[in-house]
Amino acid sequence: MALKDGPAAPGFDLVNSPGLLRSADLAGRTVVQKTTAGTVGALAVKDAPLVLCAGFVVAEATARLLRTRGSDTVTFVVTGEDGRADEDLACAQYIAGRAGGAGTDAAAFLRRAAGSRAAAELAQGVREGVHPDDVALCLEVDRFPFAMVATPEGPLMVLRPHPLP
Repeated sequence: MALKDGPAAPGFDLVNSPGLLRSADLAGRTVVQKTTAGTVGALAVKDAPLVLCAGFVVAEATARLLRTRGSDTVTFVVTGEDGRADEDLACAQYIAGRAGGAGTDAAAFLRRAAGSRAAAELAQGVREGVHPDDVALCLEVDRFPFAMVATPEGPLMVLRPHPLP
């Protein structure tokens, strides 16, 4: 199954919209995803010893994996808006705080992300291929109990859930 950002297009089964994807039956399916920024960012750092793809929905699991690994140096690759997307920066700063062991509260970071240009464009329907619930779904902190680890497998970069106790 192939999905992409933006409006539906020939050759793609779905669009990159949490609101639209939540009703899709993905059981037993391989999903090939092409996004404007995130996929490009993951591929750009594919040779790093550990590549994690993250969002608020997997923030604590991501931070916990970083703590478990004892990662002293972490580089956050902010992919939206040429590295200046406020929603990406807010999420990275939140995860960094959690990874450092601080009792970082999500509220201020979520407000920043909700007030970002990307969130406004989604809410106003400026972008195509979206669902009205997309922003709220992206801002559900710790919805999933796993980190998302990306690893090269042959010519592909494969993203798999990494469950944590």
